[in-house]
Amino acid sequence: MRIGIDIMGGDYAPKKTIHGAILALKETPKDVKIVLFGEKTEILNELKKHNCSPNNFEIIDCSQVITMEENPTKAFRSKADSSIAKGFIALSEGKIDGFASAGNTGAMFVGGFYSVKAIAGIIRPAISTLMPREDGGVTVLLDVGANADCKPDILYQFGILGSLFSEHICNVKKPKVGLLNLGKEKSKGNMLTQAAYSMMLNNPDYNFVGNIEGTDIFDSDIDVIVCDGFTGNIVLKEAEGIFKLMSKRGLLDEYFKRFNYENYGGTPILGLNKTVIIGHGISNEIAIKNMIILTKEIVETDLASKIKMNIT
Repeated sequence: MRIGIDIMGGDYAPKKTIHGAILALKETPKDVKIVLFGEKTEILNELKKHNCSPNNFEIIDCSQVITMEENPTKAFRSKADSSIAKGFIALSEGKIDGFASAGNTGAMFVGGFYSVKAIAGIIRPAISTLMPREDGGVTVLLDVGANADCKPDILYQFGILGSLFSEHICNVKKPKVGLLNLGKEKSKGNMLTQAAYSMMLNNPDYNFVGNIEGTDIFDSDIDVIVCDGFTGNIVLKEAEGIFKLMSKRGLLDEYFKRFNYENYGGTPILGLNKTVIIGHGISNEIAIKNMIILTKEIVETDLASKIKMNIT
């Protein structure tokens, strides 16, 4: 297996990304090759600081970087020698099995959509995240930013993507899927959620259990929560804000520690033909390590193929 990592992506690249790759090297089997995409001289300098031989990795030299501030589509097309663009070239050509970055999320989404493309039948690929539950489990929330505006059939399909992710990555049997709404009654919500509810009710593709309210996100037994990307991103940022506030006030217990983004490393773009993982821009070495390990796990489960088999 060959896992590609964008060494130039993230607020603390390449220092933290290199350190994270070294940590991942120690926790992955020897048959997993980590491929570093980035400016070779900077990579070699950082490896030297850690007394780590470059022979432990494969290095793909890239002369350009797509920054966080750049327009994703324009930057991806104009910077063909960037670490993100070259990573997707390698992924589309089968030279790596998965590609991960903590860099420009939009560029990663654009790169995935145009390079490895969406699975046939997928209306819109989605970005998911894991929400820690009070009972010790995790809930898959999607979409969290890729699709700010959705139609009912898109939300319906998010239920399929989230259910498969929960089953094969989180090891949940027959995941319970809920629709995020402002009330549990089927008549509640706007035109989008009411129409989506009707489509999801008694559907043959997954175990839909009805509407779920915001107050139940962290203490229910729902395994998958579906919503549009605008709503999902607000929920995600609010969870991050809770962790930051609790940390600042010294109020973290074992449950709230699980809100730390470092624990999850990154999240897949669901619905693409290949494994693509995006991480938080402020990722440190622990988060980068976990992002690489998550990429390996999703490649191993062959999640993309399982999605293909369930999309008609």
